Amino acid sequence: MSKPPATQYSITLDVTLNNVPGVLGRLCSAIGEAGGNIFAIEGFVAKGRELERDIVVNCSDVEHQNRVVAAVEAVDGVTLEEWHDRTFRMHEGGKIEVLPLLPVSDQDDLSMAYTPGVARVCNAIAADEALADEYTIRKNTVAIVSDGTAVLGLGDIGPKGAMPVMEGKALLFKEFAGVDAFPICLDVSTPEEIIETVIRLAPTFGGVNLEDIAAPGAFQVEEALKEALDIPVFHDDQHGTAVVTLAAVENALRITGKKMEDLSIVISGVGAAGVAIGKILLGAGAGEIVGVDSKGAVYDGRDGLNAWKQWFAENTNPHGKQGALSDVMAGTDVFIGVSAPDVLTVDDISSMNDDPIVFAMANPDPEIRPELVGDLVRVMGTGRSDYPNQINNVLAFPGIFRGALDARASDITEGMKLAAAEAIAQSVSDEDLTETNIMPSVFDRSVSMRVAEAVAAAAIADGVSRLT
Repeated sequence: MSKPPATQYSITLDVTLNNVPGVLGRLCSAIGEAGGNIFAIEGFVAKGRELERDIVVNCSDVEHQNRVVAAVEAVDGVTLEEWHDRTFRMHEGGKIEVLPLLPVSDQDDLSMAYTPGVARVCNAIAADEALADEYTIRKNTVAIVSDGTAVLGLGDIGPKGAMPVMEGKALLFKEFAGVDAFPICLDVSTPEEIIETVIRLAPTFGGVNLEDIAAPGAFQVEEALKEALDIPVFHDDQHGTAVVTLAAVENALRITGKKMEDLSIVISGVGAAGVAIGKILLGAGAGEIVGVDSKGAVYDGRDGLNAWKQWFAENTNPHGKQGALSDVMAGTDVFIGVSAPDVLTVDDISSMNDDPIVFAMANPDPEIRPELVGDLVRVMGTGRSDYPNQINNVLAFPGIFRGALDARASDITEGMKLAAAEAIAQSVSDEDLTETNIMPSVFDRSVSMRVAEAVAAAAIADGVSRLT
């Protein structure tokens, strides 16, 4: 089954049309016959001999873009002046900038913002370093740190290749929670180098968001930084994914009437995200959990497990199930995928219990395409915005850091993560909750504020807030 046209592959066509009957119709027909979906046409009134207009067309991939362009070029009476990929155009010059918080319009402003007045603030902080949290950008600034070794579903593409994702993360921090964040993409070779570098950078920031660092190094980096630093350290690929997954499970249970403690859950992918999902589900009281990686089911006693998979093996799979993904799917209630495209089959889903819950969250392509499951699944979710029930970390990380910064937290605890998940889940009212609407909209700004309030309260309750 071919991929449907989508916004991430949309193009803008700058065309000149002869102003005679039938030209616009032939152009639209040609785009449609090439499989393009016209998203927008600039409004116009037909005057003069020629019309120049922009047409936005959604395509399914780069090759499809080229087919649509060729089809347009072949239409009589139409000249293609220029076209561009809208996604690449959006990223030109990056997606964030640094702006001042106050004007410097005269000598008095300059004398307070910089020399000589700034020396007073410097001396105050030197005498009491805690004041840096009030009188510098540390109060509201997060470092987004990556080495580019596990970017989205793209793998190890290096620090420069990772930059667009980290910039996007910074954009979302600001847009949804008012948090200033900056990408720190490191050219390093080992987890130890990441740890050393971040420790040296830490005085500048009020928190650290680790992103797209390959496992098992990601576990080592997070543990070492949490131990060394007195500011929140949060690996979003682990814990942000875990928080939104727990919220999705909780709301799916509201639909199905099943109970957390009775669930049989399969997690496909036992890397950073899979281990964190397993941990947060255990903390929420989930029943049987079985993890499956590229070598099959993870169980205590399996050879070659790293320290984190060994922890997972010791705390899950109580019956010691073995075999491939298909071997452990029968009789389960929930599938959670953080692995690879197309690893789950229709037969696997058919073997699940009644009212199955399937969260195929691999990006950009899920473990199984929603259009393949039909009515077999009671609640279906993915990580994509073009399907219902998008399970997206943007619902979690802005509010989590907003709450942590507001509480002057020294850490992000399990209690803070559970509070965030509950706040996300409860953002969908009973009246709005349906099989295709278990998650709040990522554009609902109130969600981040609810998460922030819940996280800040949990930080105080867990004793990690520095507020007096």
